[in-house]
Parts: sequence; structure tokens; C-alpha cells
Amino acid sequence: MARTVDITIPDIGSNDGIEVVRWNKKPGETFCAGEELCELVTDKAAFSLEAPQDGRLLEIYTPEKSHPKVGDRAARIEIA
Repeated sequence: MARTVDITIPDIGSNDGIEVVRWNKKPGETFCAGEELCELVTDKAAFSLEAPQDGRLLEIYTPEKSHPKVGDRAARIEIA
């Protein structure tokens, strides 16, 4: 049975200055566990937001070039 889960912006050591650089998946596309869903960058480093399990991207809440805070919803996914 599939269920939906919200993915949040992880604590990457900088609560300010996080930017969503690029989404590698579009809503409706599937992904595998560990696959990079989007790229995040701070003033010090770049990070990947990885898929926790196999699934499908349903909705993006933080578009490219947005500046979310730690804990903000990034996307909603569907997992088996």
C-alpha cells in the first residue's frame, strides 16, 4: 500500500543562506532510494537531498532559486 511522505530541508549546518539550486526530478517521475532529488547550496558547500526510499515525486514545495529554512517542506513523495 502506497503512502505519502513530506521531505523536509535537512539541517546542513546553516539555517540561513540555503538555496535550492536544481530539482533533478519533476512531479510524476519515479526515483530509487538514495537518488538525488535536488541540489541545495549554502555559502560554504553544496548538498544533495536524497530519496529515502523508492517512490514517486508528487509535489514540489520549494522551487528552484528559493531560500527555504531548515525543517521547511521541500516536497511530497509517494512511497510503497
